[in-house]
Amino acid sequence: MDGKPFLFANKKCFSRFSHKRNPRKIRWTQFYRKAHRKNKSALLKKKKTRRIVKKERGIVGASLDLINARRQQQKEMKTATLREQAIKELKERKRAKALRRKKEREERRKKKKTTEKNDKKRTQREQNKKSKNKFNTKQKNIGRKY
Repeated sequence: MDGKPFLFANKKCFSRFSHKRNPRKIRWTQFYRKAHRKNKSALLKKKKTRRIVKKERGIVGASLDLINARRQQQKEMKTATLREQAIKELKERKRAKALRRKKEREERRKKKKTTEKNDKKRTQREQNKKSKNKFNTKQKNIGRKY
């Protein structure tokens, strides 16, 4: 349909193709072998040949044991410095957290004080209004006759 030419090894392959057989279901095809993992032996051989073997050697003036000992020291030094950095970081976080808590407490106290002051002012205003209303109602009643 797309104009692609097909090449077949023999008439057997062509007949299977023309009958629209699925090559993954025909046991002797490469597709079947790949789909059902039948070619493991070939893959294992390739992997074995591709492996690279590393050998460590000493440098002039330093044996392999000395080099390994220094590497180990460097690793220990790195881990020690990393631990110290982590401890410092934790301490800084704790300090920052404590400071934040302290600030939050102070803000709450300030809010409480301001709300208490506002409540006192509000109650005083309400009392003043009540007293004015009482005075006004008395005056109004005085002028009226029943």
